[in-house]
Amino acid sequence: MATLIYKIIRPEEIADPNHVKPVFDRRGRALYFSRAAIPFVRPGHDADVAPDYYKHLGFYAYRKDFLDIFVTLPEGAWERLEKLEQLRALEHGYPIQVVLTEYDSIEIDTLEEIRRVEAQLQMENFMSNSSVSKS
Repeated sequence: MATLIYKIIRPEEIADPNHVKPVFDRRGRALYFSRAAIPFVRPGHDADVAPDYYKHLGFYAYRKDFLDIFVTLPEGAWERLEKLEQLRALEHGYPIQVVLTEYDSIEIDTLEEIRRVEAQLQMENFMSNSSVSKS
């Protein structure tokens, strides 16, 4: 099993529970996914060490033999708590490879996000029309 992640560049996404954050080891294997900000930074931490935060984009790659196993696995406690199906694989000991992409996805879970995306699309349309008129 593998999935895409993206490095968070908008600080408001870090604490937003609609943006699922993964933590992973040095080999790119997921350790956990959470709706909370992970890693948690304790007050008084070394200010020279700022963590990078990533978000899970929700795209999965499966091999058929694993998918046949995955659909038979019972829901685990982590999945019930976080409402994240990928935690079922981790809780049952199956690895998830995370792959960093340079492309973000547009997700819309709230009215505020609809407004942000509409503004972004209007700006892109404006920029596109401006470059056409200059040609």
